[in-house]
Amino acid sequence: MVTITGINFKNPTMLASGIMGTTGASLLRIAECGAGGVVTKSIGPEPKAGHPNPSMIKLECGFLNAMGLPNPSYNEFDNEIKLARSGTDVPVIASIFGGNAEDFVKVAEGLADSEPAAFELNVSCPHAEGYGATIGTDTCMVESITAAVCDAVDVPVWVKLTPNVTDIKAIGKAAQDGGADAVVAINTLRGMAIDINSGYPILGNRFGGLSGSAVKPVAIKCVYDLYEALAIPVIGVGGVSTWEDAVEMMMAGASGVQIGSAVHESVDIFSDIASGIELFLQDKGYSAVEDIIGLSHKVI
Repeated sequence: MVTITGINFKNPTMLASGIMGTTGASLLRIAECGAGGVVTKSIGPEPKAGHPNPSMIKLECGFLNAMGLPNPSYNEFDNEIKLARSGTDVPVIASIFGGNAEDFVKVAEGLADSEPAAFELNVSCPHAEGYGATIGTDTCMVESITAAVCDAVDVPVWVKLTPNVTDIKAIGKAAQDGGADAVVAINTLRGMAIDINSGYPILGNRFGGLSGSAVKPVAIKCVYDLYEALAIPVIGVGGVSTWEDAVEMMMAGASGVQIGSAVHESVDIFSDIASGIELFLQDKGYSAVEDIIGLSHKVI
């Protein structure tokens, strides 16, 4: 068991937002497959259709997606969180987004009755104009949005950061200054693919976010830097598909590890990674997961 921001998780793996988190039933399925925690799809103040198809393509190094934050709005989603919570003791974290502090507070307060274990603020989506990274690259907005949500709710607040900045530590510090209980790093990297026969971008939105194995080194470095710079926990996400990846992320400084694109291969990945971590700890003589968190900082 690991404890992050006062929440107990049976293991350090979590479902990342945007994958299998659109319904209470899908969240329950992932919980039953061994995830220590599950994060919902990002939910906003109004219904949003998202970008036109194609909205996701598979590449040789991962996935490129431009979903555009499709969601039914908080009014229609609170029952999905309640359904997920009623069927499992695995913590359910609500991912939320908005265009300003008022939007974020509106959604957080609207979902409060469904009693999520925490809120994850999506200020990092790279392909939704007016949302996500549009505001997540501005330290003042990140701090003010975080502070507003922290004042409005009585559960932990996590802030999901974008890697599409020159200094992620500054954004992390802004979240911390706003009262965040943890940061989540990273969201997807901006990317694009073009059909050489037509000359047109493949994605309906033209560009999107790259996820999968290709982004893991970027995520590791971001987690490493944030661990050094902040006094709050860092939750790592980006390119994790094996227990070795998870251990590496934790040695960089992650208290927990979220898994997204790799779920495409198997929903059993959470139990597989959790078991791998446990066997690694036993083999190396570590007594707990906490023994390896930030280990790379201690051996230099």
